[in-house]
Amino acid sequence: MAGAARSTPGFEAGGLMSRPPAGDLLLLGIAIVFISSSGPIIAAIAAPALAIAFWRCFLGSALTAPWVLLRRRTEVGRLTRREVWLIVASGLLLGAHFATWIPSLRFTSVASSTALVATQPVWAALIARARGATIPPQAWIGIGIALVGVLVLTGVDVAVDPEHLVGDALALVGAMLSAAYVTVAESARRTVSTPTVTTGLYAAAAVPPLILLLALGQPLVGFSVQDWVLIALLTLGAQLLGHTLVTKVLATTSATVVSLAILLEMPGATVIAALALGQIPPWGVLPAAALILLGIVLVIRSGSRTVPSETSPI
Repeated sequence: MAGAARSTPGFEAGGLMSRPPAGDLLLLGIAIVFISSSGPIIAAIAAPALAIAFWRCFLGSALTAPWVLLRRRTEVGRLTRREVWLIVASGLLLGAHFATWIPSLRFTSVASSTALVATQPVWAALIARARGATIPPQAWIGIGIALVGVLVLTGVDVAVDPEHLVGDALALVGAMLSAAYVTVAESARRTVSTPTVTTGLYAAAAVPPLILLLALGQPLVGFSVQDWVLIALLTLGAQLLGHTLVTKVLATTSATVVSLAILLEMPGATVIAALALGQIPPWGVLPAAALILLGIVLVIRSGSRTVPSETSPI
């Protein structure tokens, strides 16, 4: 988690990409494996979805806080009121993202949920447009293709089981909240290092799922040993190690390359879920996911520096 993130990850001037170093490709491959395991691990945990959301955020903050307090104490003490507000606001949005996306895995397949939540760059582009940014024509084409893919995928899911529509809707809302989180966090990262931002927003992100847990009367503890082990693996693997490697690679590799590589989470999570959980998606989901993937690639490759497209760091 060392180093500050770039202000607009995922976009390069003119959409140009250079060949990354071999070492970065290896690290990216390892990171994608860990990140792709997130959805399948969550689907395998019997504990309430909101409890999973709380613990992965709380533990993420608890594990990173000592390092930040030791190495970034001066920076923490100099945070302005605006910077604190941005960190807290982005964390609350991230927590709301997890409070919707993680429960989606209880209603729909890992393949559908992962594909829908991956539309985050599309919603980030639309948010940027609403804020006055100019969106390149290629990005608009990508947005249109991705949204067609969303419609096709939800139609297939409803035909399989109407309950899947609940999961699809939660995953889409999760993608929108992720886009809002990225938009706010991008402002915080302009003046605050990634480790400091990350620790603070993880702590704030634990609040929305905790409030919902208490309001719904769902348990926060009392899970099986297997569930606790899986929650620990989720936090250490997908959350801390996977995205730490992504941050490290960003120092020497094009952000466009990294953003495009992270999209491999979509097929990666589908394969892991099929092998580990027996979740074989309907064939109709595959062309829909392909449309979503193509649309997102066009958005990321559009070359705009005004639209943040970073995949959520958790």
